[in-house]
Amino acid sequence: MTNLATESQAGKASGDDAVQAQQAVEDEQSESAETTESNAVNGTDAEAPADAETADSVVPADAEDSPAGEADETPEAEAEAVDDAEESPEAEVDEASEPAAAEGGASTDEAEPIGEAAEPIDEAAEPVDEAAEPIDEAEPESSVIADTDTDADADGDADGDAETVAVATTALAPAADLSAEPATAVATATGTAPADGSPTFAWAPAEPQPKKKRTAIWVGAAAGVAVVGLVVSSLVLIAPGTTVAGVPVGWLTPGAAADAIEQRLAETTVVLTGAGEDAEVTGAELGAAVDAKALADAAFAQHPMWNPTAWFAATDAEIELDPASATAALREVAPQLYTDPTDATLAFDAATASYVSTPAVAGAGIDVAAVQGAIQAAFEAGETRVQLDPVPSEVPADISTETADATVAQLNGMLDTAGFYVGEERTVPIDRATLAAWLTVAPDPENAAYDITADTAAIQAAVDALPAAVNRPAENGAVITNSAGKVLREEAPGISGREVGDTTNFASDFATQLAAGNAVFETPVTEVAPVVSTLARTVEVDLSSQTATLFENGNVVASYTISSGLSGTPTPTGHFTVNAFTRVQDMGALCYNPAAVNSYCTKDVPWITWFAPDIAFHGASNFRSRLGFPQSHGCVNMWNDDAKFVYDWTARGTEVWVHA
Repeated sequence: MTNLATESQAGKASGDDAVQAQQAVEDEQSESAETTESNAVNGTDAEAPADAETADSVVPADAEDSPAGEADETPEAEAEAVDDAEESPEAEVDEASEPAAAEGGASTDEAEPIGEAAEPIDEAAEPVDEAAEPIDEAEPESSVIADTDTDADADGDADGDAETVAVATTALAPAADLSAEPATAVATATGTAPADGSPTFAWAPAEPQPKKKRTAIWVGAAAGVAVVGLVVSSLVLIAPGTTVAGVPVGWLTPGAAADAIEQRLAETTVVLTGAGEDAEVTGAELGAAVDAKALADAAFAQHPMWNPTAWFAATDAEIELDPASATAALREVAPQLYTDPTDATLAFDAATASYVSTPAVAGAGIDVAAVQGAIQAAFEAGETRVQLDPVPSEVPADISTETADATVAQLNGMLDTAGFYVGEERTVPIDRATLAAWLTVAPDPENAAYDITADTAAIQAAVDALPAAVNRPAENGAVITNSAGKVLREEAPGISGREVGDTTNFASDFATQLAAGNAVFETPVTEVAPVVSTLARTVEVDLSSQTATLFENGNVVASYTISSGLSGTPTPTGHFTVNAFTRVQDMGALCYNPAAVNSYCTKDVPWITWFAPDIAFHGASNFRSRLGFPQSHGCVNMWNDDAKFVYDWTARGTEVWVHA
């Protein structure tokens, strides 16, 4: 309940006026659609109804059991309060209090709330709209009938000496501002009645309910949030005072630090003094680069904000320049410092049938390394501008002398080996001048090299002549064996034949090889295998017919007249094999031993084929006039041509059968 200040209002209204004012209030209440009952409580502790729906309910109170004679003595303040209610015809009252008639012996009064959440009523107040929204439901300031008599009986009667105190509270919402929290005007009876026994009333503005102070809570919460924020920040920020190549990155995240480093590098400007005529070029134009992300991440890893021991640290950064971008930028701002180089050249010299080269001539420009050093120093010093007296440097040609010489060596090597090959054999060589005519050698400055291309159509003419030059038939071979099939000698080696296949893609394939520097074209051919014959050869000597017959695979190849050994020096009979060959030799012991007895010496005996100890087939044309009868010292004498045929036809291991 709100305490109200009171002041004396005696003498401002008569008792009749109070009665008339009360009657007017009751009339106003009868027009309300809804009414509520208020229990008037006797005694010193009268409380307002608990079920009031408005923010502030007003229960007009009447002094209980007041003597009729005291009605005329009602204080003028009470009369004015009621008169004010009557003089506000436009105000619609939602709830009205109906006080009990002040008749003798009445124990209770019924009262209804007059309005909801309204400002105190005074003569200057504007009418209150019935539709004004009530203030949030709260315990009403209450309509209280306070009786100072603590000895009230059950019927509400009070002692003759008791003082009756009426407390009236009326709340009406002001029409001017419906959103403002309404105040409550309360009429409170003074604690001490006037001398004539009538109570006095005074109007006082409602005192706002004091709010609880939560300043300490909010300050503590804010401090807690600040501490949490500081802790979180320290986990993601780089330590204060940290610099990377002169760029301050303290209090930054690694991402922001990387951006700062890149921005500083891009904006760093080199001023070319002297011959450079104060031309300016930025790091961005020079193609200056630094691994800003790695540097920022390393700075954060090594110098986090949460570690005070890592604060105020400095790290370096290696700056790189793209030579091509830097040269282009420098040449654009200071063209007077540049002279163009001359590329090396090469050509085919018909006189020597070889390629020759002309060396390159270097140009001049600005030393990019010096520019890089200047921007590095400025970056580390935290400066965004640096002056540099340009350092001249040689600008190499796009095609260097070394490149030309290497290409010449490659081309001349191609001239030396060019041709169509079958295996290791260069079957169809290509003339040096012809190959040079097939080739086109053009400089490629962008790649600092030469491009080699070949004319496919010109190559096709050589390809068309390949079959005639490459194709050949197989050459059959033969081997000499004994009757058991054992190979004794290769009579003919046998040579495979070859045939060139489909030549459709030969020219284009060879052109691709030549462009790659390879002039050796492997010609695909089909091999034709030779036929190797097996020749089983034997020799039969018939002493009775004085003949020697040669057999090959059972067939007679030749039969020759011979002279065998005399009876004193007979030709041995049996199966023998050829074991040696002598082109020409003296025969007889006397040829080697002049003192030999019963010996002979025959000079220059040719085509000797040995098949038994000191016994052989040989020529006898030099010392025989005829053959066909025994007349030798044991050898088989033959005419020279026949002896040569046996010499060539047989092989070591050829079987010889001698019989009578």
